Amino acid sequence: MSYVEYEKAKKLGEKAAKEAKQEGKSPNPAVLDEVLQGAKIRGEVNLGLVTIPLDRIVGTATAGRANSFACNFMPILEKDTEFAMKWSALCDAHMEEGIHDPIKVYEYLNYYYVLEGNKRASVLKYFDSVNVPALVTRKIPVKSDDPEIRIYYEFMDFNRKTGVNFIWFSKEGNFHRLLEVTGTDMSAPELTWTDEQVQNLTSAYYKFSKAYEEKGGKKLENITTGDAFLRTIQVYDYETVVGMNIAEIKTVLAKMWEEFLMMNQGQEVTVTLDPPTTKKTLLSRVLHSEPSEEKPLNVAFIYDRDPSTSDWLYSHELGRNHIKEVFGNKVNTLKITTADTEEKTILAMEELIRDEGTEVIFTTTSQMIEPSLKVAVEHPEVRVLNCSLNTSHRYIRTYYARLYEAKFLSGMLAGILTKTNRIGYLADYPIYGVTANINAFAIGARMVNPEVQVLLEWTTRKDDISKDALYQSFYNNGVDYVSDQDMITPRHASRKFGMYRLTEGQPVNVAMPVVNWGVLYERIIRLIIDGAWEKTDTPSDDKAINYWWGLSSGVIDVILSEKTPDPTVKLIELMKKSIIDERFAPFTGEIRDQEGEVRCKEGEALTAEEIMKMDWLVDCVVGEIPVVESLKEKARNIVELKGVRKDEDEDPGDR
Repeated sequence: MSYVEYEKAKKLGEKAAKEAKQEGKSPNPAVLDEVLQGAKIRGEVNLGLVTIPLDRIVGTATAGRANSFACNFMPILEKDTEFAMKWSALCDAHMEEGIHDPIKVYEYLNYYYVLEGNKRASVLKYFDSVNVPALVTRKIPVKSDDPEIRIYYEFMDFNRKTGVNFIWFSKEGNFHRLLEVTGTDMSAPELTWTDEQVQNLTSAYYKFSKAYEEKGGKKLENITTGDAFLRTIQVYDYETVVGMNIAEIKTVLAKMWEEFLMMNQGQEVTVTLDPPTTKKTLLSRVLHSEPSEEKPLNVAFIYDRDPSTSDWLYSHELGRNHIKEVFGNKVNTLKITTADTEEKTILAMEELIRDEGTEVIFTTTSQMIEPSLKVAVEHPEVRVLNCSLNTSHRYIRTYYARLYEAKFLSGMLAGILTKTNRIGYLADYPIYGVTANINAFAIGARMVNPEVQVLLEWTTRKDDISKDALYQSFYNNGVDYVSDQDMITPRHASRKFGMYRLTEGQPVNVAMPVVNWGVLYERIIRLIIDGAWEKTDTPSDDKAINYWWGLSSGVIDVILSEKTPDPTVKLIELMKKSIIDERFAPFTGEIRDQEGEVRCKEGEALTAEEIMKMDWLVDCVVGEIPVVESLKEKARNIVELKGVRKDEDEDPGDR
């Protein structure tokens, strides 16, 4: 019998047990009976015979079995015991013909606890086997807001559709994202993966896992192998990764490693709320020569369509023109207006880098985040920035404007001017930042008018309601002032922008929140020219950087109509100065949501992260944040990437 192998396995077990004790952990495997103490179990489901990953086996069903093993499932009893004899016999059987008899396990939260076959599981783990056949009984917890249970419910749905059980994520939403990245048709009513789809994912994942572990990925305790795998196939197309060998995956991991280190940090994004102050030193002058007419800095702006057809893109194009005026021939600006797909965006960026020597690239919409990341990973010498909020990628920086500060001021104005106490708000995409704009507007209106209501409508719903119909609905419901898109669209000029009084005829404009993208672009380019890009505002190399500037930076402003009464102008200007001087912030004091829940307590203020990620509306807003399924296709794509995502509840345990 293989007593030699038993001794080797026993040493591995003793080592693992000793290390666990030193770390204050249990030296033995987890016991399901103990794990379930206090847990609310909804029921059990017999999954039948399933191939399960050995690395997800973490414990035994009962305490009596656990004492024979270390926490890594290696044996720890002496070699002259009956246990050791049986373990060694199984070892011989495995080396001669393999272990084929299924074990019996309970599955809970995608971990497995052995009921029968502990020694078989131990022997297979010793020989680094990947899988084992098992008769599985799933214990389903009661659904709750506990993050791990929410992730588990996602897993159950994913497992039902694919049959895959070897991958796990640390964040909610990632199982859904994996389905999308792998090209799964999410609209299929009864989605079931084919054997080929399962085989492709299995092959790619296990090659990645091996390379990731060799690189030291297991030491990153706050992310799972699945997290790292998903991020990789988001950057390098899934089909490409499927076709890679381990050596090629190792090359990819070397390029992606800083991203994984950043993901492993507790705070993934460093948000800079004001432009950093820089002073060019003698050393920086030597190391970073200023651009000149002979050798200009090449800066490119990527648009998905002609800026004249979009108020959002047009404001960025004004920013590009500002750069031309400020820097003259020392900065050469280029623009692409046809990047309406990921493939076109990547191609355009690659050509700009290769053919034009582009050194700085601004991608101007949040849906360009993935192609921006893919190019940035391959070209670390190029500074790539994407216009989006709260994006946690190490290889690119993001930028956005705190427009909610201007929205708060225009909301105050609307609250003062309304005669009906009913104000309309037209929003487009339910993405990061937009919810804060809505809430700040409503808070500003209610601050000066406690009776006010803000009626919220979305222009991106797929129910085909035209803007004209929305305007008419506002008018019929007694709305007299409306907050609409923030700037005119040159090709489709209209007076329905900013904040205006709604009439039967032409609207009367009274205020316009403004984003001066040119100021932001100028500040960022000066960071680069002054040699301060790398050191100015990041306390750690493992953090992503998000520029989120507001009124104090000059990036945001609000323009009032000349017809605004002087006392009202003075009040708005006073509040504006208070925000700039940081003596007041819109999201301070008691704030309640539509359900009456206190979201901010009296005497406190919401953090930048809480403002960014708002997925709720204040109590004076009449309306809702739409679920993803209710949006038009283009809007759904954007919301999937950067959205305040609200899915229709679905309970896989009911199926």
